[in-house]
Amino acid sequence: MLVVVSPAKSLDFKSPLATKRFTQPMLIKHAEALIEVCCKLTSADISDLMNVSDKIAGFNAIRFSEWDPKFTTENSRQAILAFKGDVYTSLKSETMSDADFSWAQNHLRILSGLYGLLRPLDLMQPYRLEMGTKLSNERGSNLYQFWGDIITNRLNEVILSQNDCILVNLASKEYFKVIKPMMLKAPVITLVFKDYNKGQYKVVSFFAKKARGMMARYIIDKRIDSVEGLKAFNRAGYEYYAEESSDKEIVFIRKNNNSI
Repeated sequence: MLVVVSPAKSLDFKSPLATKRFTQPMLIKHAEALIEVCCKLTSADISDLMNVSDKIAGFNAIRFSEWDPKFTTENSRQAILAFKGDVYTSLKSETMSDADFSWAQNHLRILSGLYGLLRPLDLMQPYRLEMGTKLSNERGSNLYQFWGDIITNRLNEVILSQNDCILVNLASKEYFKVIKPMMLKAPVITLVFKDYNKGQYKVVSFFAKKARGMMARYIIDKRIDSVEGLKAFNRAGYEYYAEESSDKEIVFIRKNNNSI
């Protein structure tokens, strides 16, 4: 089983590290090509492109200019410990054991607008470049065109090398769109989390992100390797909902959302 998740805008490069182990990002040459494009952008360009404030745009312009192709423990941090959005606060990687990190390194991948595909222990430098950004580059007018088949091909390499029979999608639509399911060497199962809201069950973004993080941690904790194992997920009040589930989508529902 191979799991994909989205990155996060929020980053943490200051808290103590839960592990000193690290690996180098696999698609660094592609990231370097994107950085060359980004370094030509002014703060105003970045503000318009990313729809962010002038302050955030200036901050990211500095990040792009200071980006170094040589990744060290001084200028970088392991991806799973660097991202700190809703998914990652629920994943709680700071409490993972060495064995957990090893398992996650083999079975978890983080999609990234800049780095393409990251293993949990891959070093990364701070950045902000969402997959949906319409950044003109030598391969097209956006990041989907820039990455083309590259991420899908790399996932296939992992799937074939590890005999993974399922790709579990815990990523957002924006990020999963960079993957081409028809080219994958394994079927895709998307996990959907719905909360009871105004008389019906529906996806609530904040809670869904939290739930994806909890599910990722559940898969790591339990070393899940089957669809039935996924269906057994019952953290924070969620439970498998067979009536809306299918071979391609597993739905979990929760009536009381006070437990997140």
